[in-house]
Amino acid sequence: MITVKEIEIASINLEGVALHTPLQYNLALSEEFECNVYLKREDLQIVRSYKIRGAFNKINSLTDTEKANGVVCASAGNHAQGVAYSCKRLNIKGKIFMPLTTPSQKVNQVKLFGKEWVDVILTGDTFDDANNAALDFCHKEGGTFVHPFDDKKVMEGQGTVAKEILDDANFKIDFLLMPVGGGGLAAGVSSYFFEKSKHTHLIGVEPEGAPSMSVSIKNGYNTELESIDRFVDGAAVKKVGDKTFQICKNTLDEILLVPEGKVCTTILNLYNRQAIVVEPAGALSITALHYLKEKIKGKNVVCIVSGSNNDIMRTEEIRERSLLHEQLKHFFIVRFPQRAGALKEFVTSVLGPNDDIVHFEYMKKNNRESGPALVGLEINNPEDLHHLKGRLLDLGFQYDYLNKNDNLLQFLV
Repeated sequence: MITVKEIEIASINLEGVALHTPLQYNLALSEEFECNVYLKREDLQIVRSYKIRGAFNKINSLTDTEKANGVVCASAGNHAQGVAYSCKRLNIKGKIFMPLTTPSQKVNQVKLFGKEWVDVILTGDTFDDANNAALDFCHKEGGTFVHPFDDKKVMEGQGTVAKEILDDANFKIDFLLMPVGGGGLAAGVSSYFFEKSKHTHLIGVEPEGAPSMSVSIKNGYNTELESIDRFVDGAAVKKVGDKTFQICKNTLDEILLVPEGKVCTTILNLYNRQAIVVEPAGALSITALHYLKEKIKGKNVVCIVSGSNNDIMRTEEIRERSLLHEQLKHFFIVRFPQRAGALKEFVTSVLGPNDDIVHFEYMKKNNRESGPALVGLEINNPEDLHHLKGRLLDLGFQYDYLNKNDNLLQFLV
């Protein structure tokens, strides 16, 4: 367990480095879920995530010899920014390994914060690939490895988020929701609450496509997943830390899995309705509110918004995933009868008044009686889908529905 005293010492070490971020009451979310929702705004840190806390606390604790030899880390983005900022602040050389799939916005931010003090090496497709490359470099070239989550000093630094929450809250916190990737934040925060606020129900939130902590706790041992959905890049790891697992299995009351598509809906709603920019991992705790409606009604709920390093180039993908999840966008392979007026009949008689064609690919390749077309439709209400399918069949349009076939849909669209 990380002790309260260790986290309090880390808080002192971080003075003037990490911001004491606000604990903000959110009126819109409170009204929507009929409870009191407070957001811990770690997205407002100078590196736009809580990762500065653990990175600086770890690097600042090194001996003079270790500092002179430099540091090495692996990260999907936010930890790298925290390490880069710490290296520049402390005048320490750093080697930062990042997956090739890391959004360019995060790579550029690492270079911005680290300046001449860091070198960025892009390698592999996942965090785990970059992590192995970083460890191999340390073994061959030397340097202190700064783990993004499975390190006691890192967890102590992340735990200062909890201290600030309890320092600022003049009310009883019934539920605390926090994102879980490798488990560093969850381990540090839950350790502090476990001792200082025993009545608070502690919930870790993972993406459905990367449930490494959930699976590990269910299995009773730290389990590496064979594959993951990397969309929620800040929380997508195949295996959580051994240390973080040991802590979280004893301190967290619950692990909740949320669909990536619903995370996308949360991102869009926060931006469009409240001008709050969050990255996928930063939206996990707020997304979880939708699956806790009855539990949290009338309660005081704190959601940790972990970061805002979102690449604008991902906006269309986020919108697409949201529409698919909310059942407002649908893809079909439609076999049009090869007769005059078939397409006009599809538009005027099959589509409803509020349906919109957003994708259409059609090619007549032979003299068969029907020709296939890939059709993407946006509808206003999920319930309209049943009527749409009925009209297709009634008018003689044979079709295959693609939304349930992820592999084919990703190949065609």
